[in-house]
Amino acid sequence: MTAQLVPAELLKKTDKILFIAHLALGDFTYLQNCFQAFAQAFPHIKIHIWVDEVRRTKNTAAWPFLKKYALYDWLAECPFVAKIYQQTYSPALFEESIAEAQKQQYPLVVSLSTLRPPMYATLARQISPQGFVAGMKKPAGVLALHKRLAYRKLDAAFDPDRVALPGVHISEVYAAWFNRLFGMDSAASSRQPFVRIPGQWGRYAQEQLKKWGFDRDRRQSVNPAKLVFVNPYAKTHKRCWPLERVVELVAAIRTQDAWKDTRFIVNVVPEEMAQARTFFDGHAVERLQLFSAQENFFQLPAMLRECDLIISVETAVMHLANAVQVPVIALMRQKNPEWAPIDKENSIVITTANRRDWVKAITVAQVIAVLKR
Repeated sequence: MTAQLVPAELLKKTDKILFIAHLALGDFTYLQNCFQAFAQAFPHIKIHIWVDEVRRTKNTAAWPFLKKYALYDWLAECPFVAKIYQQTYSPALFEESIAEAQKQQYPLVVSLSTLRPPMYATLARQISPQGFVAGMKKPAGVLALHKRLAYRKLDAAFDPDRVALPGVHISEVYAAWFNRLFGMDSAASSRQPFVRIPGQWGRYAQEQLKKWGFDRDRRQSVNPAKLVFVNPYAKTHKRCWPLERVVELVAAIRTQDAWKDTRFIVNVVPEEMAQARTFFDGHAVERLQLFSAQENFFQLPAMLRECDLIISVETAVMHLANAVQVPVIALMRQKNPEWAPIDKENSIVITTANRRDWVKAITVAQVIAVLKR
């Protein structure tokens, strides 16, 4: 049995810990369980989280979008997170955040950053010159002297690619990290994603559906019109689905007897909304509304919770579908099977035929075939 990296005696006397991570919504959907389990295992330790913005830039035009990152809304509502560092999207704010963190004199800093681990090893030590620092360490070649020097700043380290068996789900990978670091064991049942939606956003979703004419009283209708949420957007083009395909999908679903009166909500990332409106105005699709969680992150899971079915490309939406326990059809490439939705009973994954295929290679016919089943 491998000993845990962070000494048990240190965990007993430590009053706070700083986790450094470059978190996307999908990452946090599963890492959240680990943070919650840590808080339960070590209730005397306050959890602080440094969310590093990998898109950090000097371009002032990009700052408003980066500042409004939806994850910050989610983190702010987590009862087990005591402090968040979220001002890291510009070089100047990054330096200010380092100075702020240094004043905390953290006795324990852990980097969970798999991208550029040498850089984050250096950052962790810079924040805590005297504390215990643990982090990721990937193999460095003979000529990569700067990487080896950076790794020497860590008191403990592990290779994230070797701590879990190949091919396991990402939730199991994260659980293995926390086991290696802190000796924490977790059952598979404790890795299901969850989201606690504040009441105001639940009411928001219901009011929005009423404005669209999409609300229904399920108790009084024998066969209420179904509500389907379609998300064709992801951060990279390789994972997106064309809007033309969405129009084709809507028409195809409505040819099915059980789905002929279906209403559709199409999720759009904020920066693409103007273009999406122009596109759908040109196609005049009835009983379809565009949606974007522009005000608060919880607008998204609140709306998802109201739906009968979610159809999404491989991005956070398909994981949030599991969190709100709504059936999901996930459209995925072959490249990252560890990121498939975890709830197999409520999830069907359609994968591209070839490893090099983009998600757009998945056809409407494939989705309809799944729907018929």
